[in-house]
Amino acid sequence: MKKALAILTVCFYTLTVAAQEKWDLRRCVEYALENNISIKQADIQARFDKLTHDQSVLAQYPSLSSQHSTGFQFGRSIDPTSNQFTNNQIFFANHSVDLGWDLFNWFRKRNTAESNKYLAQASEARLEKARNDIALNVANAYLAALLNKEQVNISKVQLSQSREQLELINKQVKAGALPELNLAEAETQYATDSSNLITAQTNYTLSLLQLKALLNLDAAMPFDIAEPPVDAIPVEPLSELDPEVVYQSALENLPQQKANELTLKALEKNAQAAKAAMYPSLMLFGGLNARYANAQKLLPQGLEVVNTPIGTVEVNGVAYTVTAPITQPTSYERNTYFRQLKNNFNQNIGIGVSIPIFNGGMARINWQKAKLNVENQSLQKEQETQTLKQDIYQAHTNAVAAIEKFNASRTAVQAAQKAYDYARKRFEVGLLQPIDLITTQNNLYRAKINMVSAQYDYVFKMKLLEFYKGKGLKLESDTSNF
Repeated sequence: MKKALAILTVCFYTLTVAAQEKWDLRRCVEYALENNISIKQADIQARFDKLTHDQSVLAQYPSLSSQHSTGFQFGRSIDPTSNQFTNNQIFFANHSVDLGWDLFNWFRKRNTAESNKYLAQASEARLEKARNDIALNVANAYLAALLNKEQVNISKVQLSQSREQLELINKQVKAGALPELNLAEAETQYATDSSNLITAQTNYTLSLLQLKALLNLDAAMPFDIAEPPVDAIPVEPLSELDPEVVYQSALENLPQQKANELTLKALEKNAQAAKAAMYPSLMLFGGLNARYANAQKLLPQGLEVVNTPIGTVEVNGVAYTVTAPITQPTSYERNTYFRQLKNNFNQNIGIGVSIPIFNGGMARINWQKAKLNVENQSLQKEQETQTLKQDIYQAHTNAVAAIEKFNASRTAVQAAQKAYDYARKRFEVGLLQPIDLITTQNNLYRAKINMVSAQYDYVFKMKLLEFYKGKGLKLESDTSNF
């Protein structure tokens, strides 16, 4: 029981600390890079392609294999020691070592290895692209959460002002200075501002859920983000982000462009390997073999010539015995396992040529397909380069518009704030109707919301241009770069 209570206490303390600790952008990005599923999948693919390259490199070396078999022969079969037919049961064992080496195959294996090397490097570049995409998405979600948090703060201030106005109008209505209609209008405004606060809080919670999904965090985990002032977020001057300069930098730094170039090189090498398959190949082969069979259990030793009777011949009624010299062993020795392996040991070595004569046009068609793959990848690379340039110029145009919109909204907030201050003073001395004060207050609220939205939109669009330029992501005044 005590142990269970201790575990619960530790868990509660951990959750409490987690709930109190706020995540900054650096921590969010670093955690996403370690735990995001898309990045893990890209990493697995990169390691898989690296192994494929290693395998194709090793395929250029000679192949060496050893085979061993043992068993029984039944029925009519050939005695492996005498090559004669026999019906006896024979226990046999065969051992061999075989060597194969492609001497020349028109660099087919070499080009295949080169192709796989470029594909492995392309996978590494795609892994880096996945990391960049996740970092950019996390930064976007982080800024969206900051925006929603700022809207919550503005809504709280708006609600507090509405509460003060409601209390003031309520006192004036009770004193008979204002009609009850003004109180109803103030109550309506207070209810509207309460609803706006609830909506802002809901949007903030949803933005945190979206950010946790990118981080691969449990949706039920307590989570909150740090709130760096948006004014403190460093942004490069727009003059340093000329679209043509950004585009040239993106061509050199973005991993997607590197992946396209490496994939094109890989397909070119693959086409050369496919072409080599149409030509003859020269190979070296060799082998060592030995065998054993229990059919030959004894070996003759010490041969001698013996006259052996082979029949009789009758001459003048007298039978004479006919003999013939026959060579026979004087003794026998056991034909052991290792003795047979030694006596039956043989070697072979040679050179072979493989000439593709007709295979249904498969080799030539594969070569033509490989050339089409090169052409298609070249077009895809060109298309993505054009798309990249269009995206950068569009991002620059959007950034210019965002700056202008932010400056205009900031001017609108200053004007709305001044109008609200004048209206509140007039209302306090009885020179302005409550409905006019509420209208002025709503104008100020909308102006603040629009300015905050425009400011975060401007910051993100500038950060996007910096990202294309290869500057990484930086939302703090220190060295928090990604």
